[in-house]
Amino acid sequence: MTSGALPADRSSGSRGRAALRILRTPDERFADLPGYPFAPHYHELGAAFRLHYVDEGPRDGAIVLMLHGEPTWSYLYRHMIPRVAAAGLRVIAPDLVGFGRSDKPALRSDYGFSGQVAWIRGFIEALDLQQITLVCQDWGSLIGLRLAAEHEHRFARIVLANGGLPTGESEMPFAWKVWERFARLSPWFPIGRIVASGTRRRLSAAERAAYDAPFPTNAHKVAARTYPSLVPVRRDDPESAANRRAWDVLRAWRKPFITCFSDGDPITRGADRRFRTEVPGARGLEHPTLRGGHFLQEDDPERFAALIVAACGRTQ
Repeated sequence: MTSGALPADRSSGSRGRAALRILRTPDERFADLPGYPFAPHYHELGAAFRLHYVDEGPRDGAIVLMLHGEPTWSYLYRHMIPRVAAAGLRVIAPDLVGFGRSDKPALRSDYGFSGQVAWIRGFIEALDLQQITLVCQDWGSLIGLRLAAEHEHRFARIVLANGGLPTGESEMPFAWKVWERFARLSPWFPIGRIVASGTRRRLSAAERAAYDAPFPTNAHKVAARTYPSLVPVRRDDPESAANRRAWDVLRAWRKPFITCFSDGDPITRGADRRFRTEVPGARGLEHPTLRGGHFLQEDDPERFAALIVAACGRTQ
């Protein structure tokens, strides 16, 4: 399949015109990526419109759903997926629409917070995932925590790393404001280098190239540029109200809720305290601090994976 535009019916996760114009990254861009041997799986969101996901481990294993943020994709979890699957758990790691091997609507107006929530909701319902252990970071936490609150019966526990659920009532960190402005205005948007700037360890040239792989042209980067501006930073943002409703659910959440933030993230530092204080399911649990920057999956994957396995009552 070429990287040209494809027509597609609009799903419930999109808005506006009658049809989406879709970009699809050529499959050859994903050949022989370092540390990423996983077979591709696809869920159809509409005519010629698909979402990619990794599905590793036993089919009857307990579900661990790993949601990435931006501008990354499921490649972010490559060090963790085999470790968690080896413990007998079924690891499912989708690429958000607009990222990775998933298709990429071409216009900024095709993307929205509720839209991405609806796309992942449709994916979860299509696979009928139950008793989910949610592992989420960055935008994966905004989407995942909303889904867990709105469909609590499908989730068994939550492991939150370097993320949150903003409601527009608190000032965003300066580092986030710099990032949002850069994503919106900079003519230069080198995704591999951006990810590398959010890690403590030095990514190899091949790893940086793997993060660039889904985005052969600037047109493929629309989602990565758009999502920072979709974070609800004002109380009157329509998504702020939805997030406040989700917080109402989380304040009554008694299932296990574990935070594992890193010691070097300027964007989310300190945000874990609110969850440990306000979510009943977080009380009495260990909430380890992991090593690394914003993308702690690159910096401390062994400990992160071991934490997930232990939370699910397994051993490595």
